[in-house]
Amino acid sequence: MKKLLTAVALLTSISLFAQSTPKEFTISGTAKNLLPNDKIYLEIAGTQPLIVVDSALVGADKRFTFKRKEVDEGTVYQVNLARAQRVIVLIEGGEAIDIIADGTEKGNAVVKGSKNNDYYQQLIGMYKTMNDKSLKWQEEYAQAEQKKDSKKIAEIQQAFEAAGKDFTAKVKSMIPEMGTSLSALFATNFLNPEVEFATIDALAKRFEKERPTMKQAQVFVGNAKRIRGIQIGDEAPEITLNSTVDKPVSLSSLRGKVVLIDFWASWCGPCRQENPNVVRVYNRFKEKGFEIFSVSLDKDKTAWIKAIEKDGLIWSSHVSDLKYWQSVAAQTYGVNGIPATFLLDKDGKVIAKNLRGEALEKKLEEVLKVNN
Repeated sequence: MKKLLTAVALLTSISLFAQSTPKEFTISGTAKNLLPNDKIYLEIAGTQPLIVVDSALVGADKRFTFKRKEVDEGTVYQVNLARAQRVIVLIEGGEAIDIIADGTEKGNAVVKGSKNNDYYQQLIGMYKTMNDKSLKWQEEYAQAEQKKDSKKIAEIQQAFEAAGKDFTAKVKSMIPEMGTSLSALFATNFLNPEVEFATIDALAKRFEKERPTMKQAQVFVGNAKRIRGIQIGDEAPEITLNSTVDKPVSLSSLRGKVVLIDFWASWCGPCRQENPNVVRVYNRFKEKGFEIFSVSLDKDKTAWIKAIEKDGLIWSSHVSDLKYWQSVAAQTYGVNGIPATFLLDKDGKVIAKNLRGEALEKKLEEVLKVNN
């Protein structure tokens, strides 16, 4: 449930990929407390600082209208009603949305005009019901603890767990019918990735296949890939990225050697601190069939090249797509922190992860059969 607070932020994360054909949409509405000439703002929810994309004045009929084009295949907007109430609206393009709101800070709002928003409001309603129950149980639990009523405490715990399972089951049952929509992405925020990753992963694969250019989906797919990651014993997926001179270099070109895939960046302090150890290990084992394939998460090419030169990273395989944390290779390998390393045997299988310094050296002595 805690993930609700970050749900809108997740959906509004921005990545840089191809765009589809923009589609027009309209958002119209009214609120009880609105007056003619009140100003209404259309904002992108979850952005810091808040991005305001449009504004409109309330007419004499106490209604407002926005007419725009959706360029990203899906955006979570919030309609700011004269700074008195904010209403979330999910837009993918082609909608004619109508809002009827109270116009007060904690007032109600009904959003009509798309399945996305129907599902969103249903999920929020389910969450509020669950949250109300939780607050009640918390009060009862505190009272039971004071009275040292172990039987009541057990009953509350059982009730909470049962309600949580029921809530999760309902969310999971809704996701298939939501398809590859913004509401489906939002629904995954109510699922624990450690328990329900199969559902999340299946949806991510569907988005990757059916809506590869949807910005919100690209972020979601990338996060799922990171969770999925690469495990010891897996065959290392191919990486083909450009070198510092813009020539494609493939990981498979090093097949037949023991290879250390090293994810790093010029801006990463711990990476730079570890680089002297990496250089030392490379110099010791380079004549024994050992190579390094460095993947940079930089976004500034000049800074990347300068760091290679300054740290004396003399091996030839340095690659990057300069996409920072949106690096395709980092997503594929489940990298969510750097430095991160994967040691491959001569057949390209992962035999160790995140070895550094002495631990890496000892592993290479073992694999390459080198004496101290």
